[in-house]
Amino acid sequence: MSPSIAASQPSTAGLSRALVTLLAFCCGAIVANIYYAQPIVALIAPDLGLSAEHASLIVSLTQLGYALGLLLLVPLADLVENRRLMVATAVLACISLVLAGTSSNGQGGLFLGYALLIGFSSVSVQMLIPLAAHLAPEQQRGRVVGNIMGGLLLGILLARPLASVVADHFGWRTVFIGAAGIMLAIILLLALTLPRRVPEHKASYAQLMASLAGLLRRYPVLRQRSLYQALMFAAFSLYWTAVPMALSGEHGLSQSQIAVFALVGAVGAVAAPLAGRLADAGHARRGSLLALVLAPLALLLGLSAPGFSVVGLALSGVLLDFAMQMNMVIGQREVYALDPASRGRLNALYMTSIFVGGAAGSALASPLYEQLGWHGVALVGAGLPLLALGIFVLRSRRG
Repeated sequence: MSPSIAASQPSTAGLSRALVTLLAFCCGAIVANIYYAQPIVALIAPDLGLSAEHASLIVSLTQLGYALGLLLLVPLADLVENRRLMVATAVLACISLVLAGTSSNGQGGLFLGYALLIGFSSVSVQMLIPLAAHLAPEQQRGRVVGNIMGGLLLGILLARPLASVVADHFGWRTVFIGAAGIMLAIILLLALTLPRRVPEHKASYAQLMASLAGLLRRYPVLRQRSLYQALMFAAFSLYWTAVPMALSGEHGLSQSQIAVFALVGAVGAVAAPLAGRLADAGHARRGSLLALVLAPLALLLGLSAPGFSVVGLALSGVLLDFAMQMNMVIGQREVYALDPASRGRLNALYMTSIFVGGAAGSALASPLYEQLGWHGVALVGAGLPLLALGIFVLRSRRG
């Protein structure tokens, strides 16, 4: 067997615990780049000359850039040696973070371009997860993906409190400069410890991109799971982009206090490993149903007076995070099982749809909160996973 083919075969011995932990850390640190700005847009926007209604564009464009990276870069994981590809994208992320952190006052348009580039270049995380799924044996795949997703989702959740605390004490620019320093460490870790994987797939980039439409047509599970999670992530992004505005504007919380609030939401990260185990045990459908019911209930709590208290909003955040993560991991495992040779492209399609939903949710946050307050955010947010639940139930009955 040639070295390149051997490198592309799944492992039968499984991944070591140390390597899984390392991959989880790298995933969390890389994906955090997309979320650092989320709780501090109210600090960034005035410096850059952006209005309150346009502040959430910073988050939305970062997520849109991520979606573009997923669509245009992640499929290359089925064509190019994976470690080299991930290191290259991490280098670009480091450069874009430095540019954002050195932006001058009044450069709102330029900063929005950097935000788009930060998202576009932070997609190596979605190359790491399919690589781990490829290396893990079938009977451990759900658990391995769940554990790595736990690190990724912990990075999402911890990015917000970390950014709030750093911005409160050292200014928002320090957040981006510090993130660039973390990316330098990630580049070294990836280069020195990641196994090589040369894909067996042989095609041009144009053929690879053209094959995406074929995969989408061929697999109804991919279409369904992409839609469910896009709606879930739209609600998740809407909530976490709007809630710092409510906490500072209506509850008078400082950035450091908002950081503590966001830290509470990290409790929901326990859903990822649990979801992986449920999927391995054959309970994927029940897990998805639980997640799709829990998400709208979590957001509707905010319509009551107790639910709009700081404690009530925190409870909504924990439940929403739990539901979103559970549905994402279950969907990811089902998508990966469709075609092992196309995992990079399948993951690109799945995650692109999710972050298009997330970008839409984030874009809605500022105008929705400015015009309709928290009740508008809660109602629209709850309606998104309710729509996913309705489609899920209808398809389950037909099936």
